[in-house]
Amino acid sequence: MPNPWWGDYASIMLTTLERQLRQRPGRAWAVLDDQDGTPARAAVAAVIRPQGDLLFIRRSEREGDPWSGHMAFPGGRFDPADASLLRAAQREVREEVGLDLAETGHFLGALDELHSPVHAGPTRLVISPFVYSLATNPLLRPNEEVASVHWISLARLVAGDGRASFELEWQGQRWLMPSIDLDGVRIWGLTLRMVDDIMQRIGGVVSPPVRARSS
Repeated sequence: MPNPWWGDYASIMLTTLERQLRQRPGRAWAVLDDQDGTPARAAVAAVIRPQGDLLFIRRSEREGDPWSGHMAFPGGRFDPADASLLRAAQREVREEVGLDLAETGHFLGALDELHSPVHAGPTRLVISPFVYSLATNPLLRPNEEVASVHWISLARLVAGDGRASFELEWQGQRWLMPSIDLDGVRIWGLTLRMVDDIMQRIGGVVSPPVRARSS
């Protein structure tokens, strides 16, 4: 049986998030040390349905894709035909999960832009995350780029459920990477940093810094 206060709680979280995004919009990536010229651009959408659940996708396994099989927000590369990064996010969400945010979504604001790590591939990438809420529960139609879709409660994320860490080896060093392990999936890396941005704005638990593992 649903908790009678849940609808109010979800509404309060969304109202708080929208207010915070209006008061302090996402920061543009300003400092680039990339010697290979202007990085590529991408845009994603953090989508929240009425009961306060955040949409994630697990990307399909694809050779040569540094984010193959990872949990992510729906989104993808900016196309020169896109009128803006926001339109790119809308297009990618429509293509990947069949959700028309321009028609059914309420735009809450932008999160901080992020820069892909050096080890993610030869092409550096700046990602622009945008946040939307929905008035009704959507019927999703994932395409071949999406292995599965997952809704995770903002309340669980705020409470710190599933907070964990794992070891990752990179450039001969072992690193302790923060993660969220919930419902059989792992959220980490750039997607976790976007989740942390949301959590900071609504008073939720955030990740500790990445740190080197002692030998």
